Amino acid sequence: MIVLVVYGLSIVLFILILLWILVPALYGLPPVPTRPERIRKALKLANLQANEVLYDLGAGDGRVLLMAAREFGAKAVGIEVGPIQCAWIWLRAIASGLGDQIQVRWANFYKADLRDADIVFVYATSKEVLKLAPHLEQQLKRGARLVSISADFPDWEPSAFDDSALIFVYEMPPTRGSITSYMLKKAK
Repeated sequence: MIVLVVYGLSIVLFILILLWILVPALYGLPPVPTRPERIRKALKLANLQANEVLYDLGAGDGRVLLMAAREFGAKAVGIEVGPIQCAWIWLRAIASGLGDQIQVRWANFYKADLRDADIVFVYATSKEVLKLAPHLEQQLKRGARLVSISADFPDWEPSAFDDSALIFVYEMPPTRGSITSYMLKKAK
């Protein structure tokens, strides 16, 4: 009997791990967590303020949401396609006492309503940001900031850039240009 219980739990655990990895990968983005010090640096560079609304596109395990709520006093919304990740984020938010500041939505961020976002946080590939750019340009309000980790939006000039951590911040509506035009202006 104990062997059957252990066997059953092993199968359930295997399925949960498989769902954690496969569902986001099917949408093109494998789960890659961002280091806490890099998140903190990005949120400071974007000047996240208390009570602002931050969206994390592809929220993963919820670390960006938790830090935004706990350290910056922001209202944080995670958009995540993985159902296991959504459940995990919800549990972490409740357990940390931040359940009233953090929401998680089980959704595809390419179709998400982002109109109330003050800041959008994204950690995506160069290919994914090209696909995401028109949606962000259409959805984000004037003055909203976009924080991108590792991948720049090639047709937009960042308003801030951290070259050591590869963090790009863009203000909406985006200024046409590139990281090159930004660097040339800063060199003057």
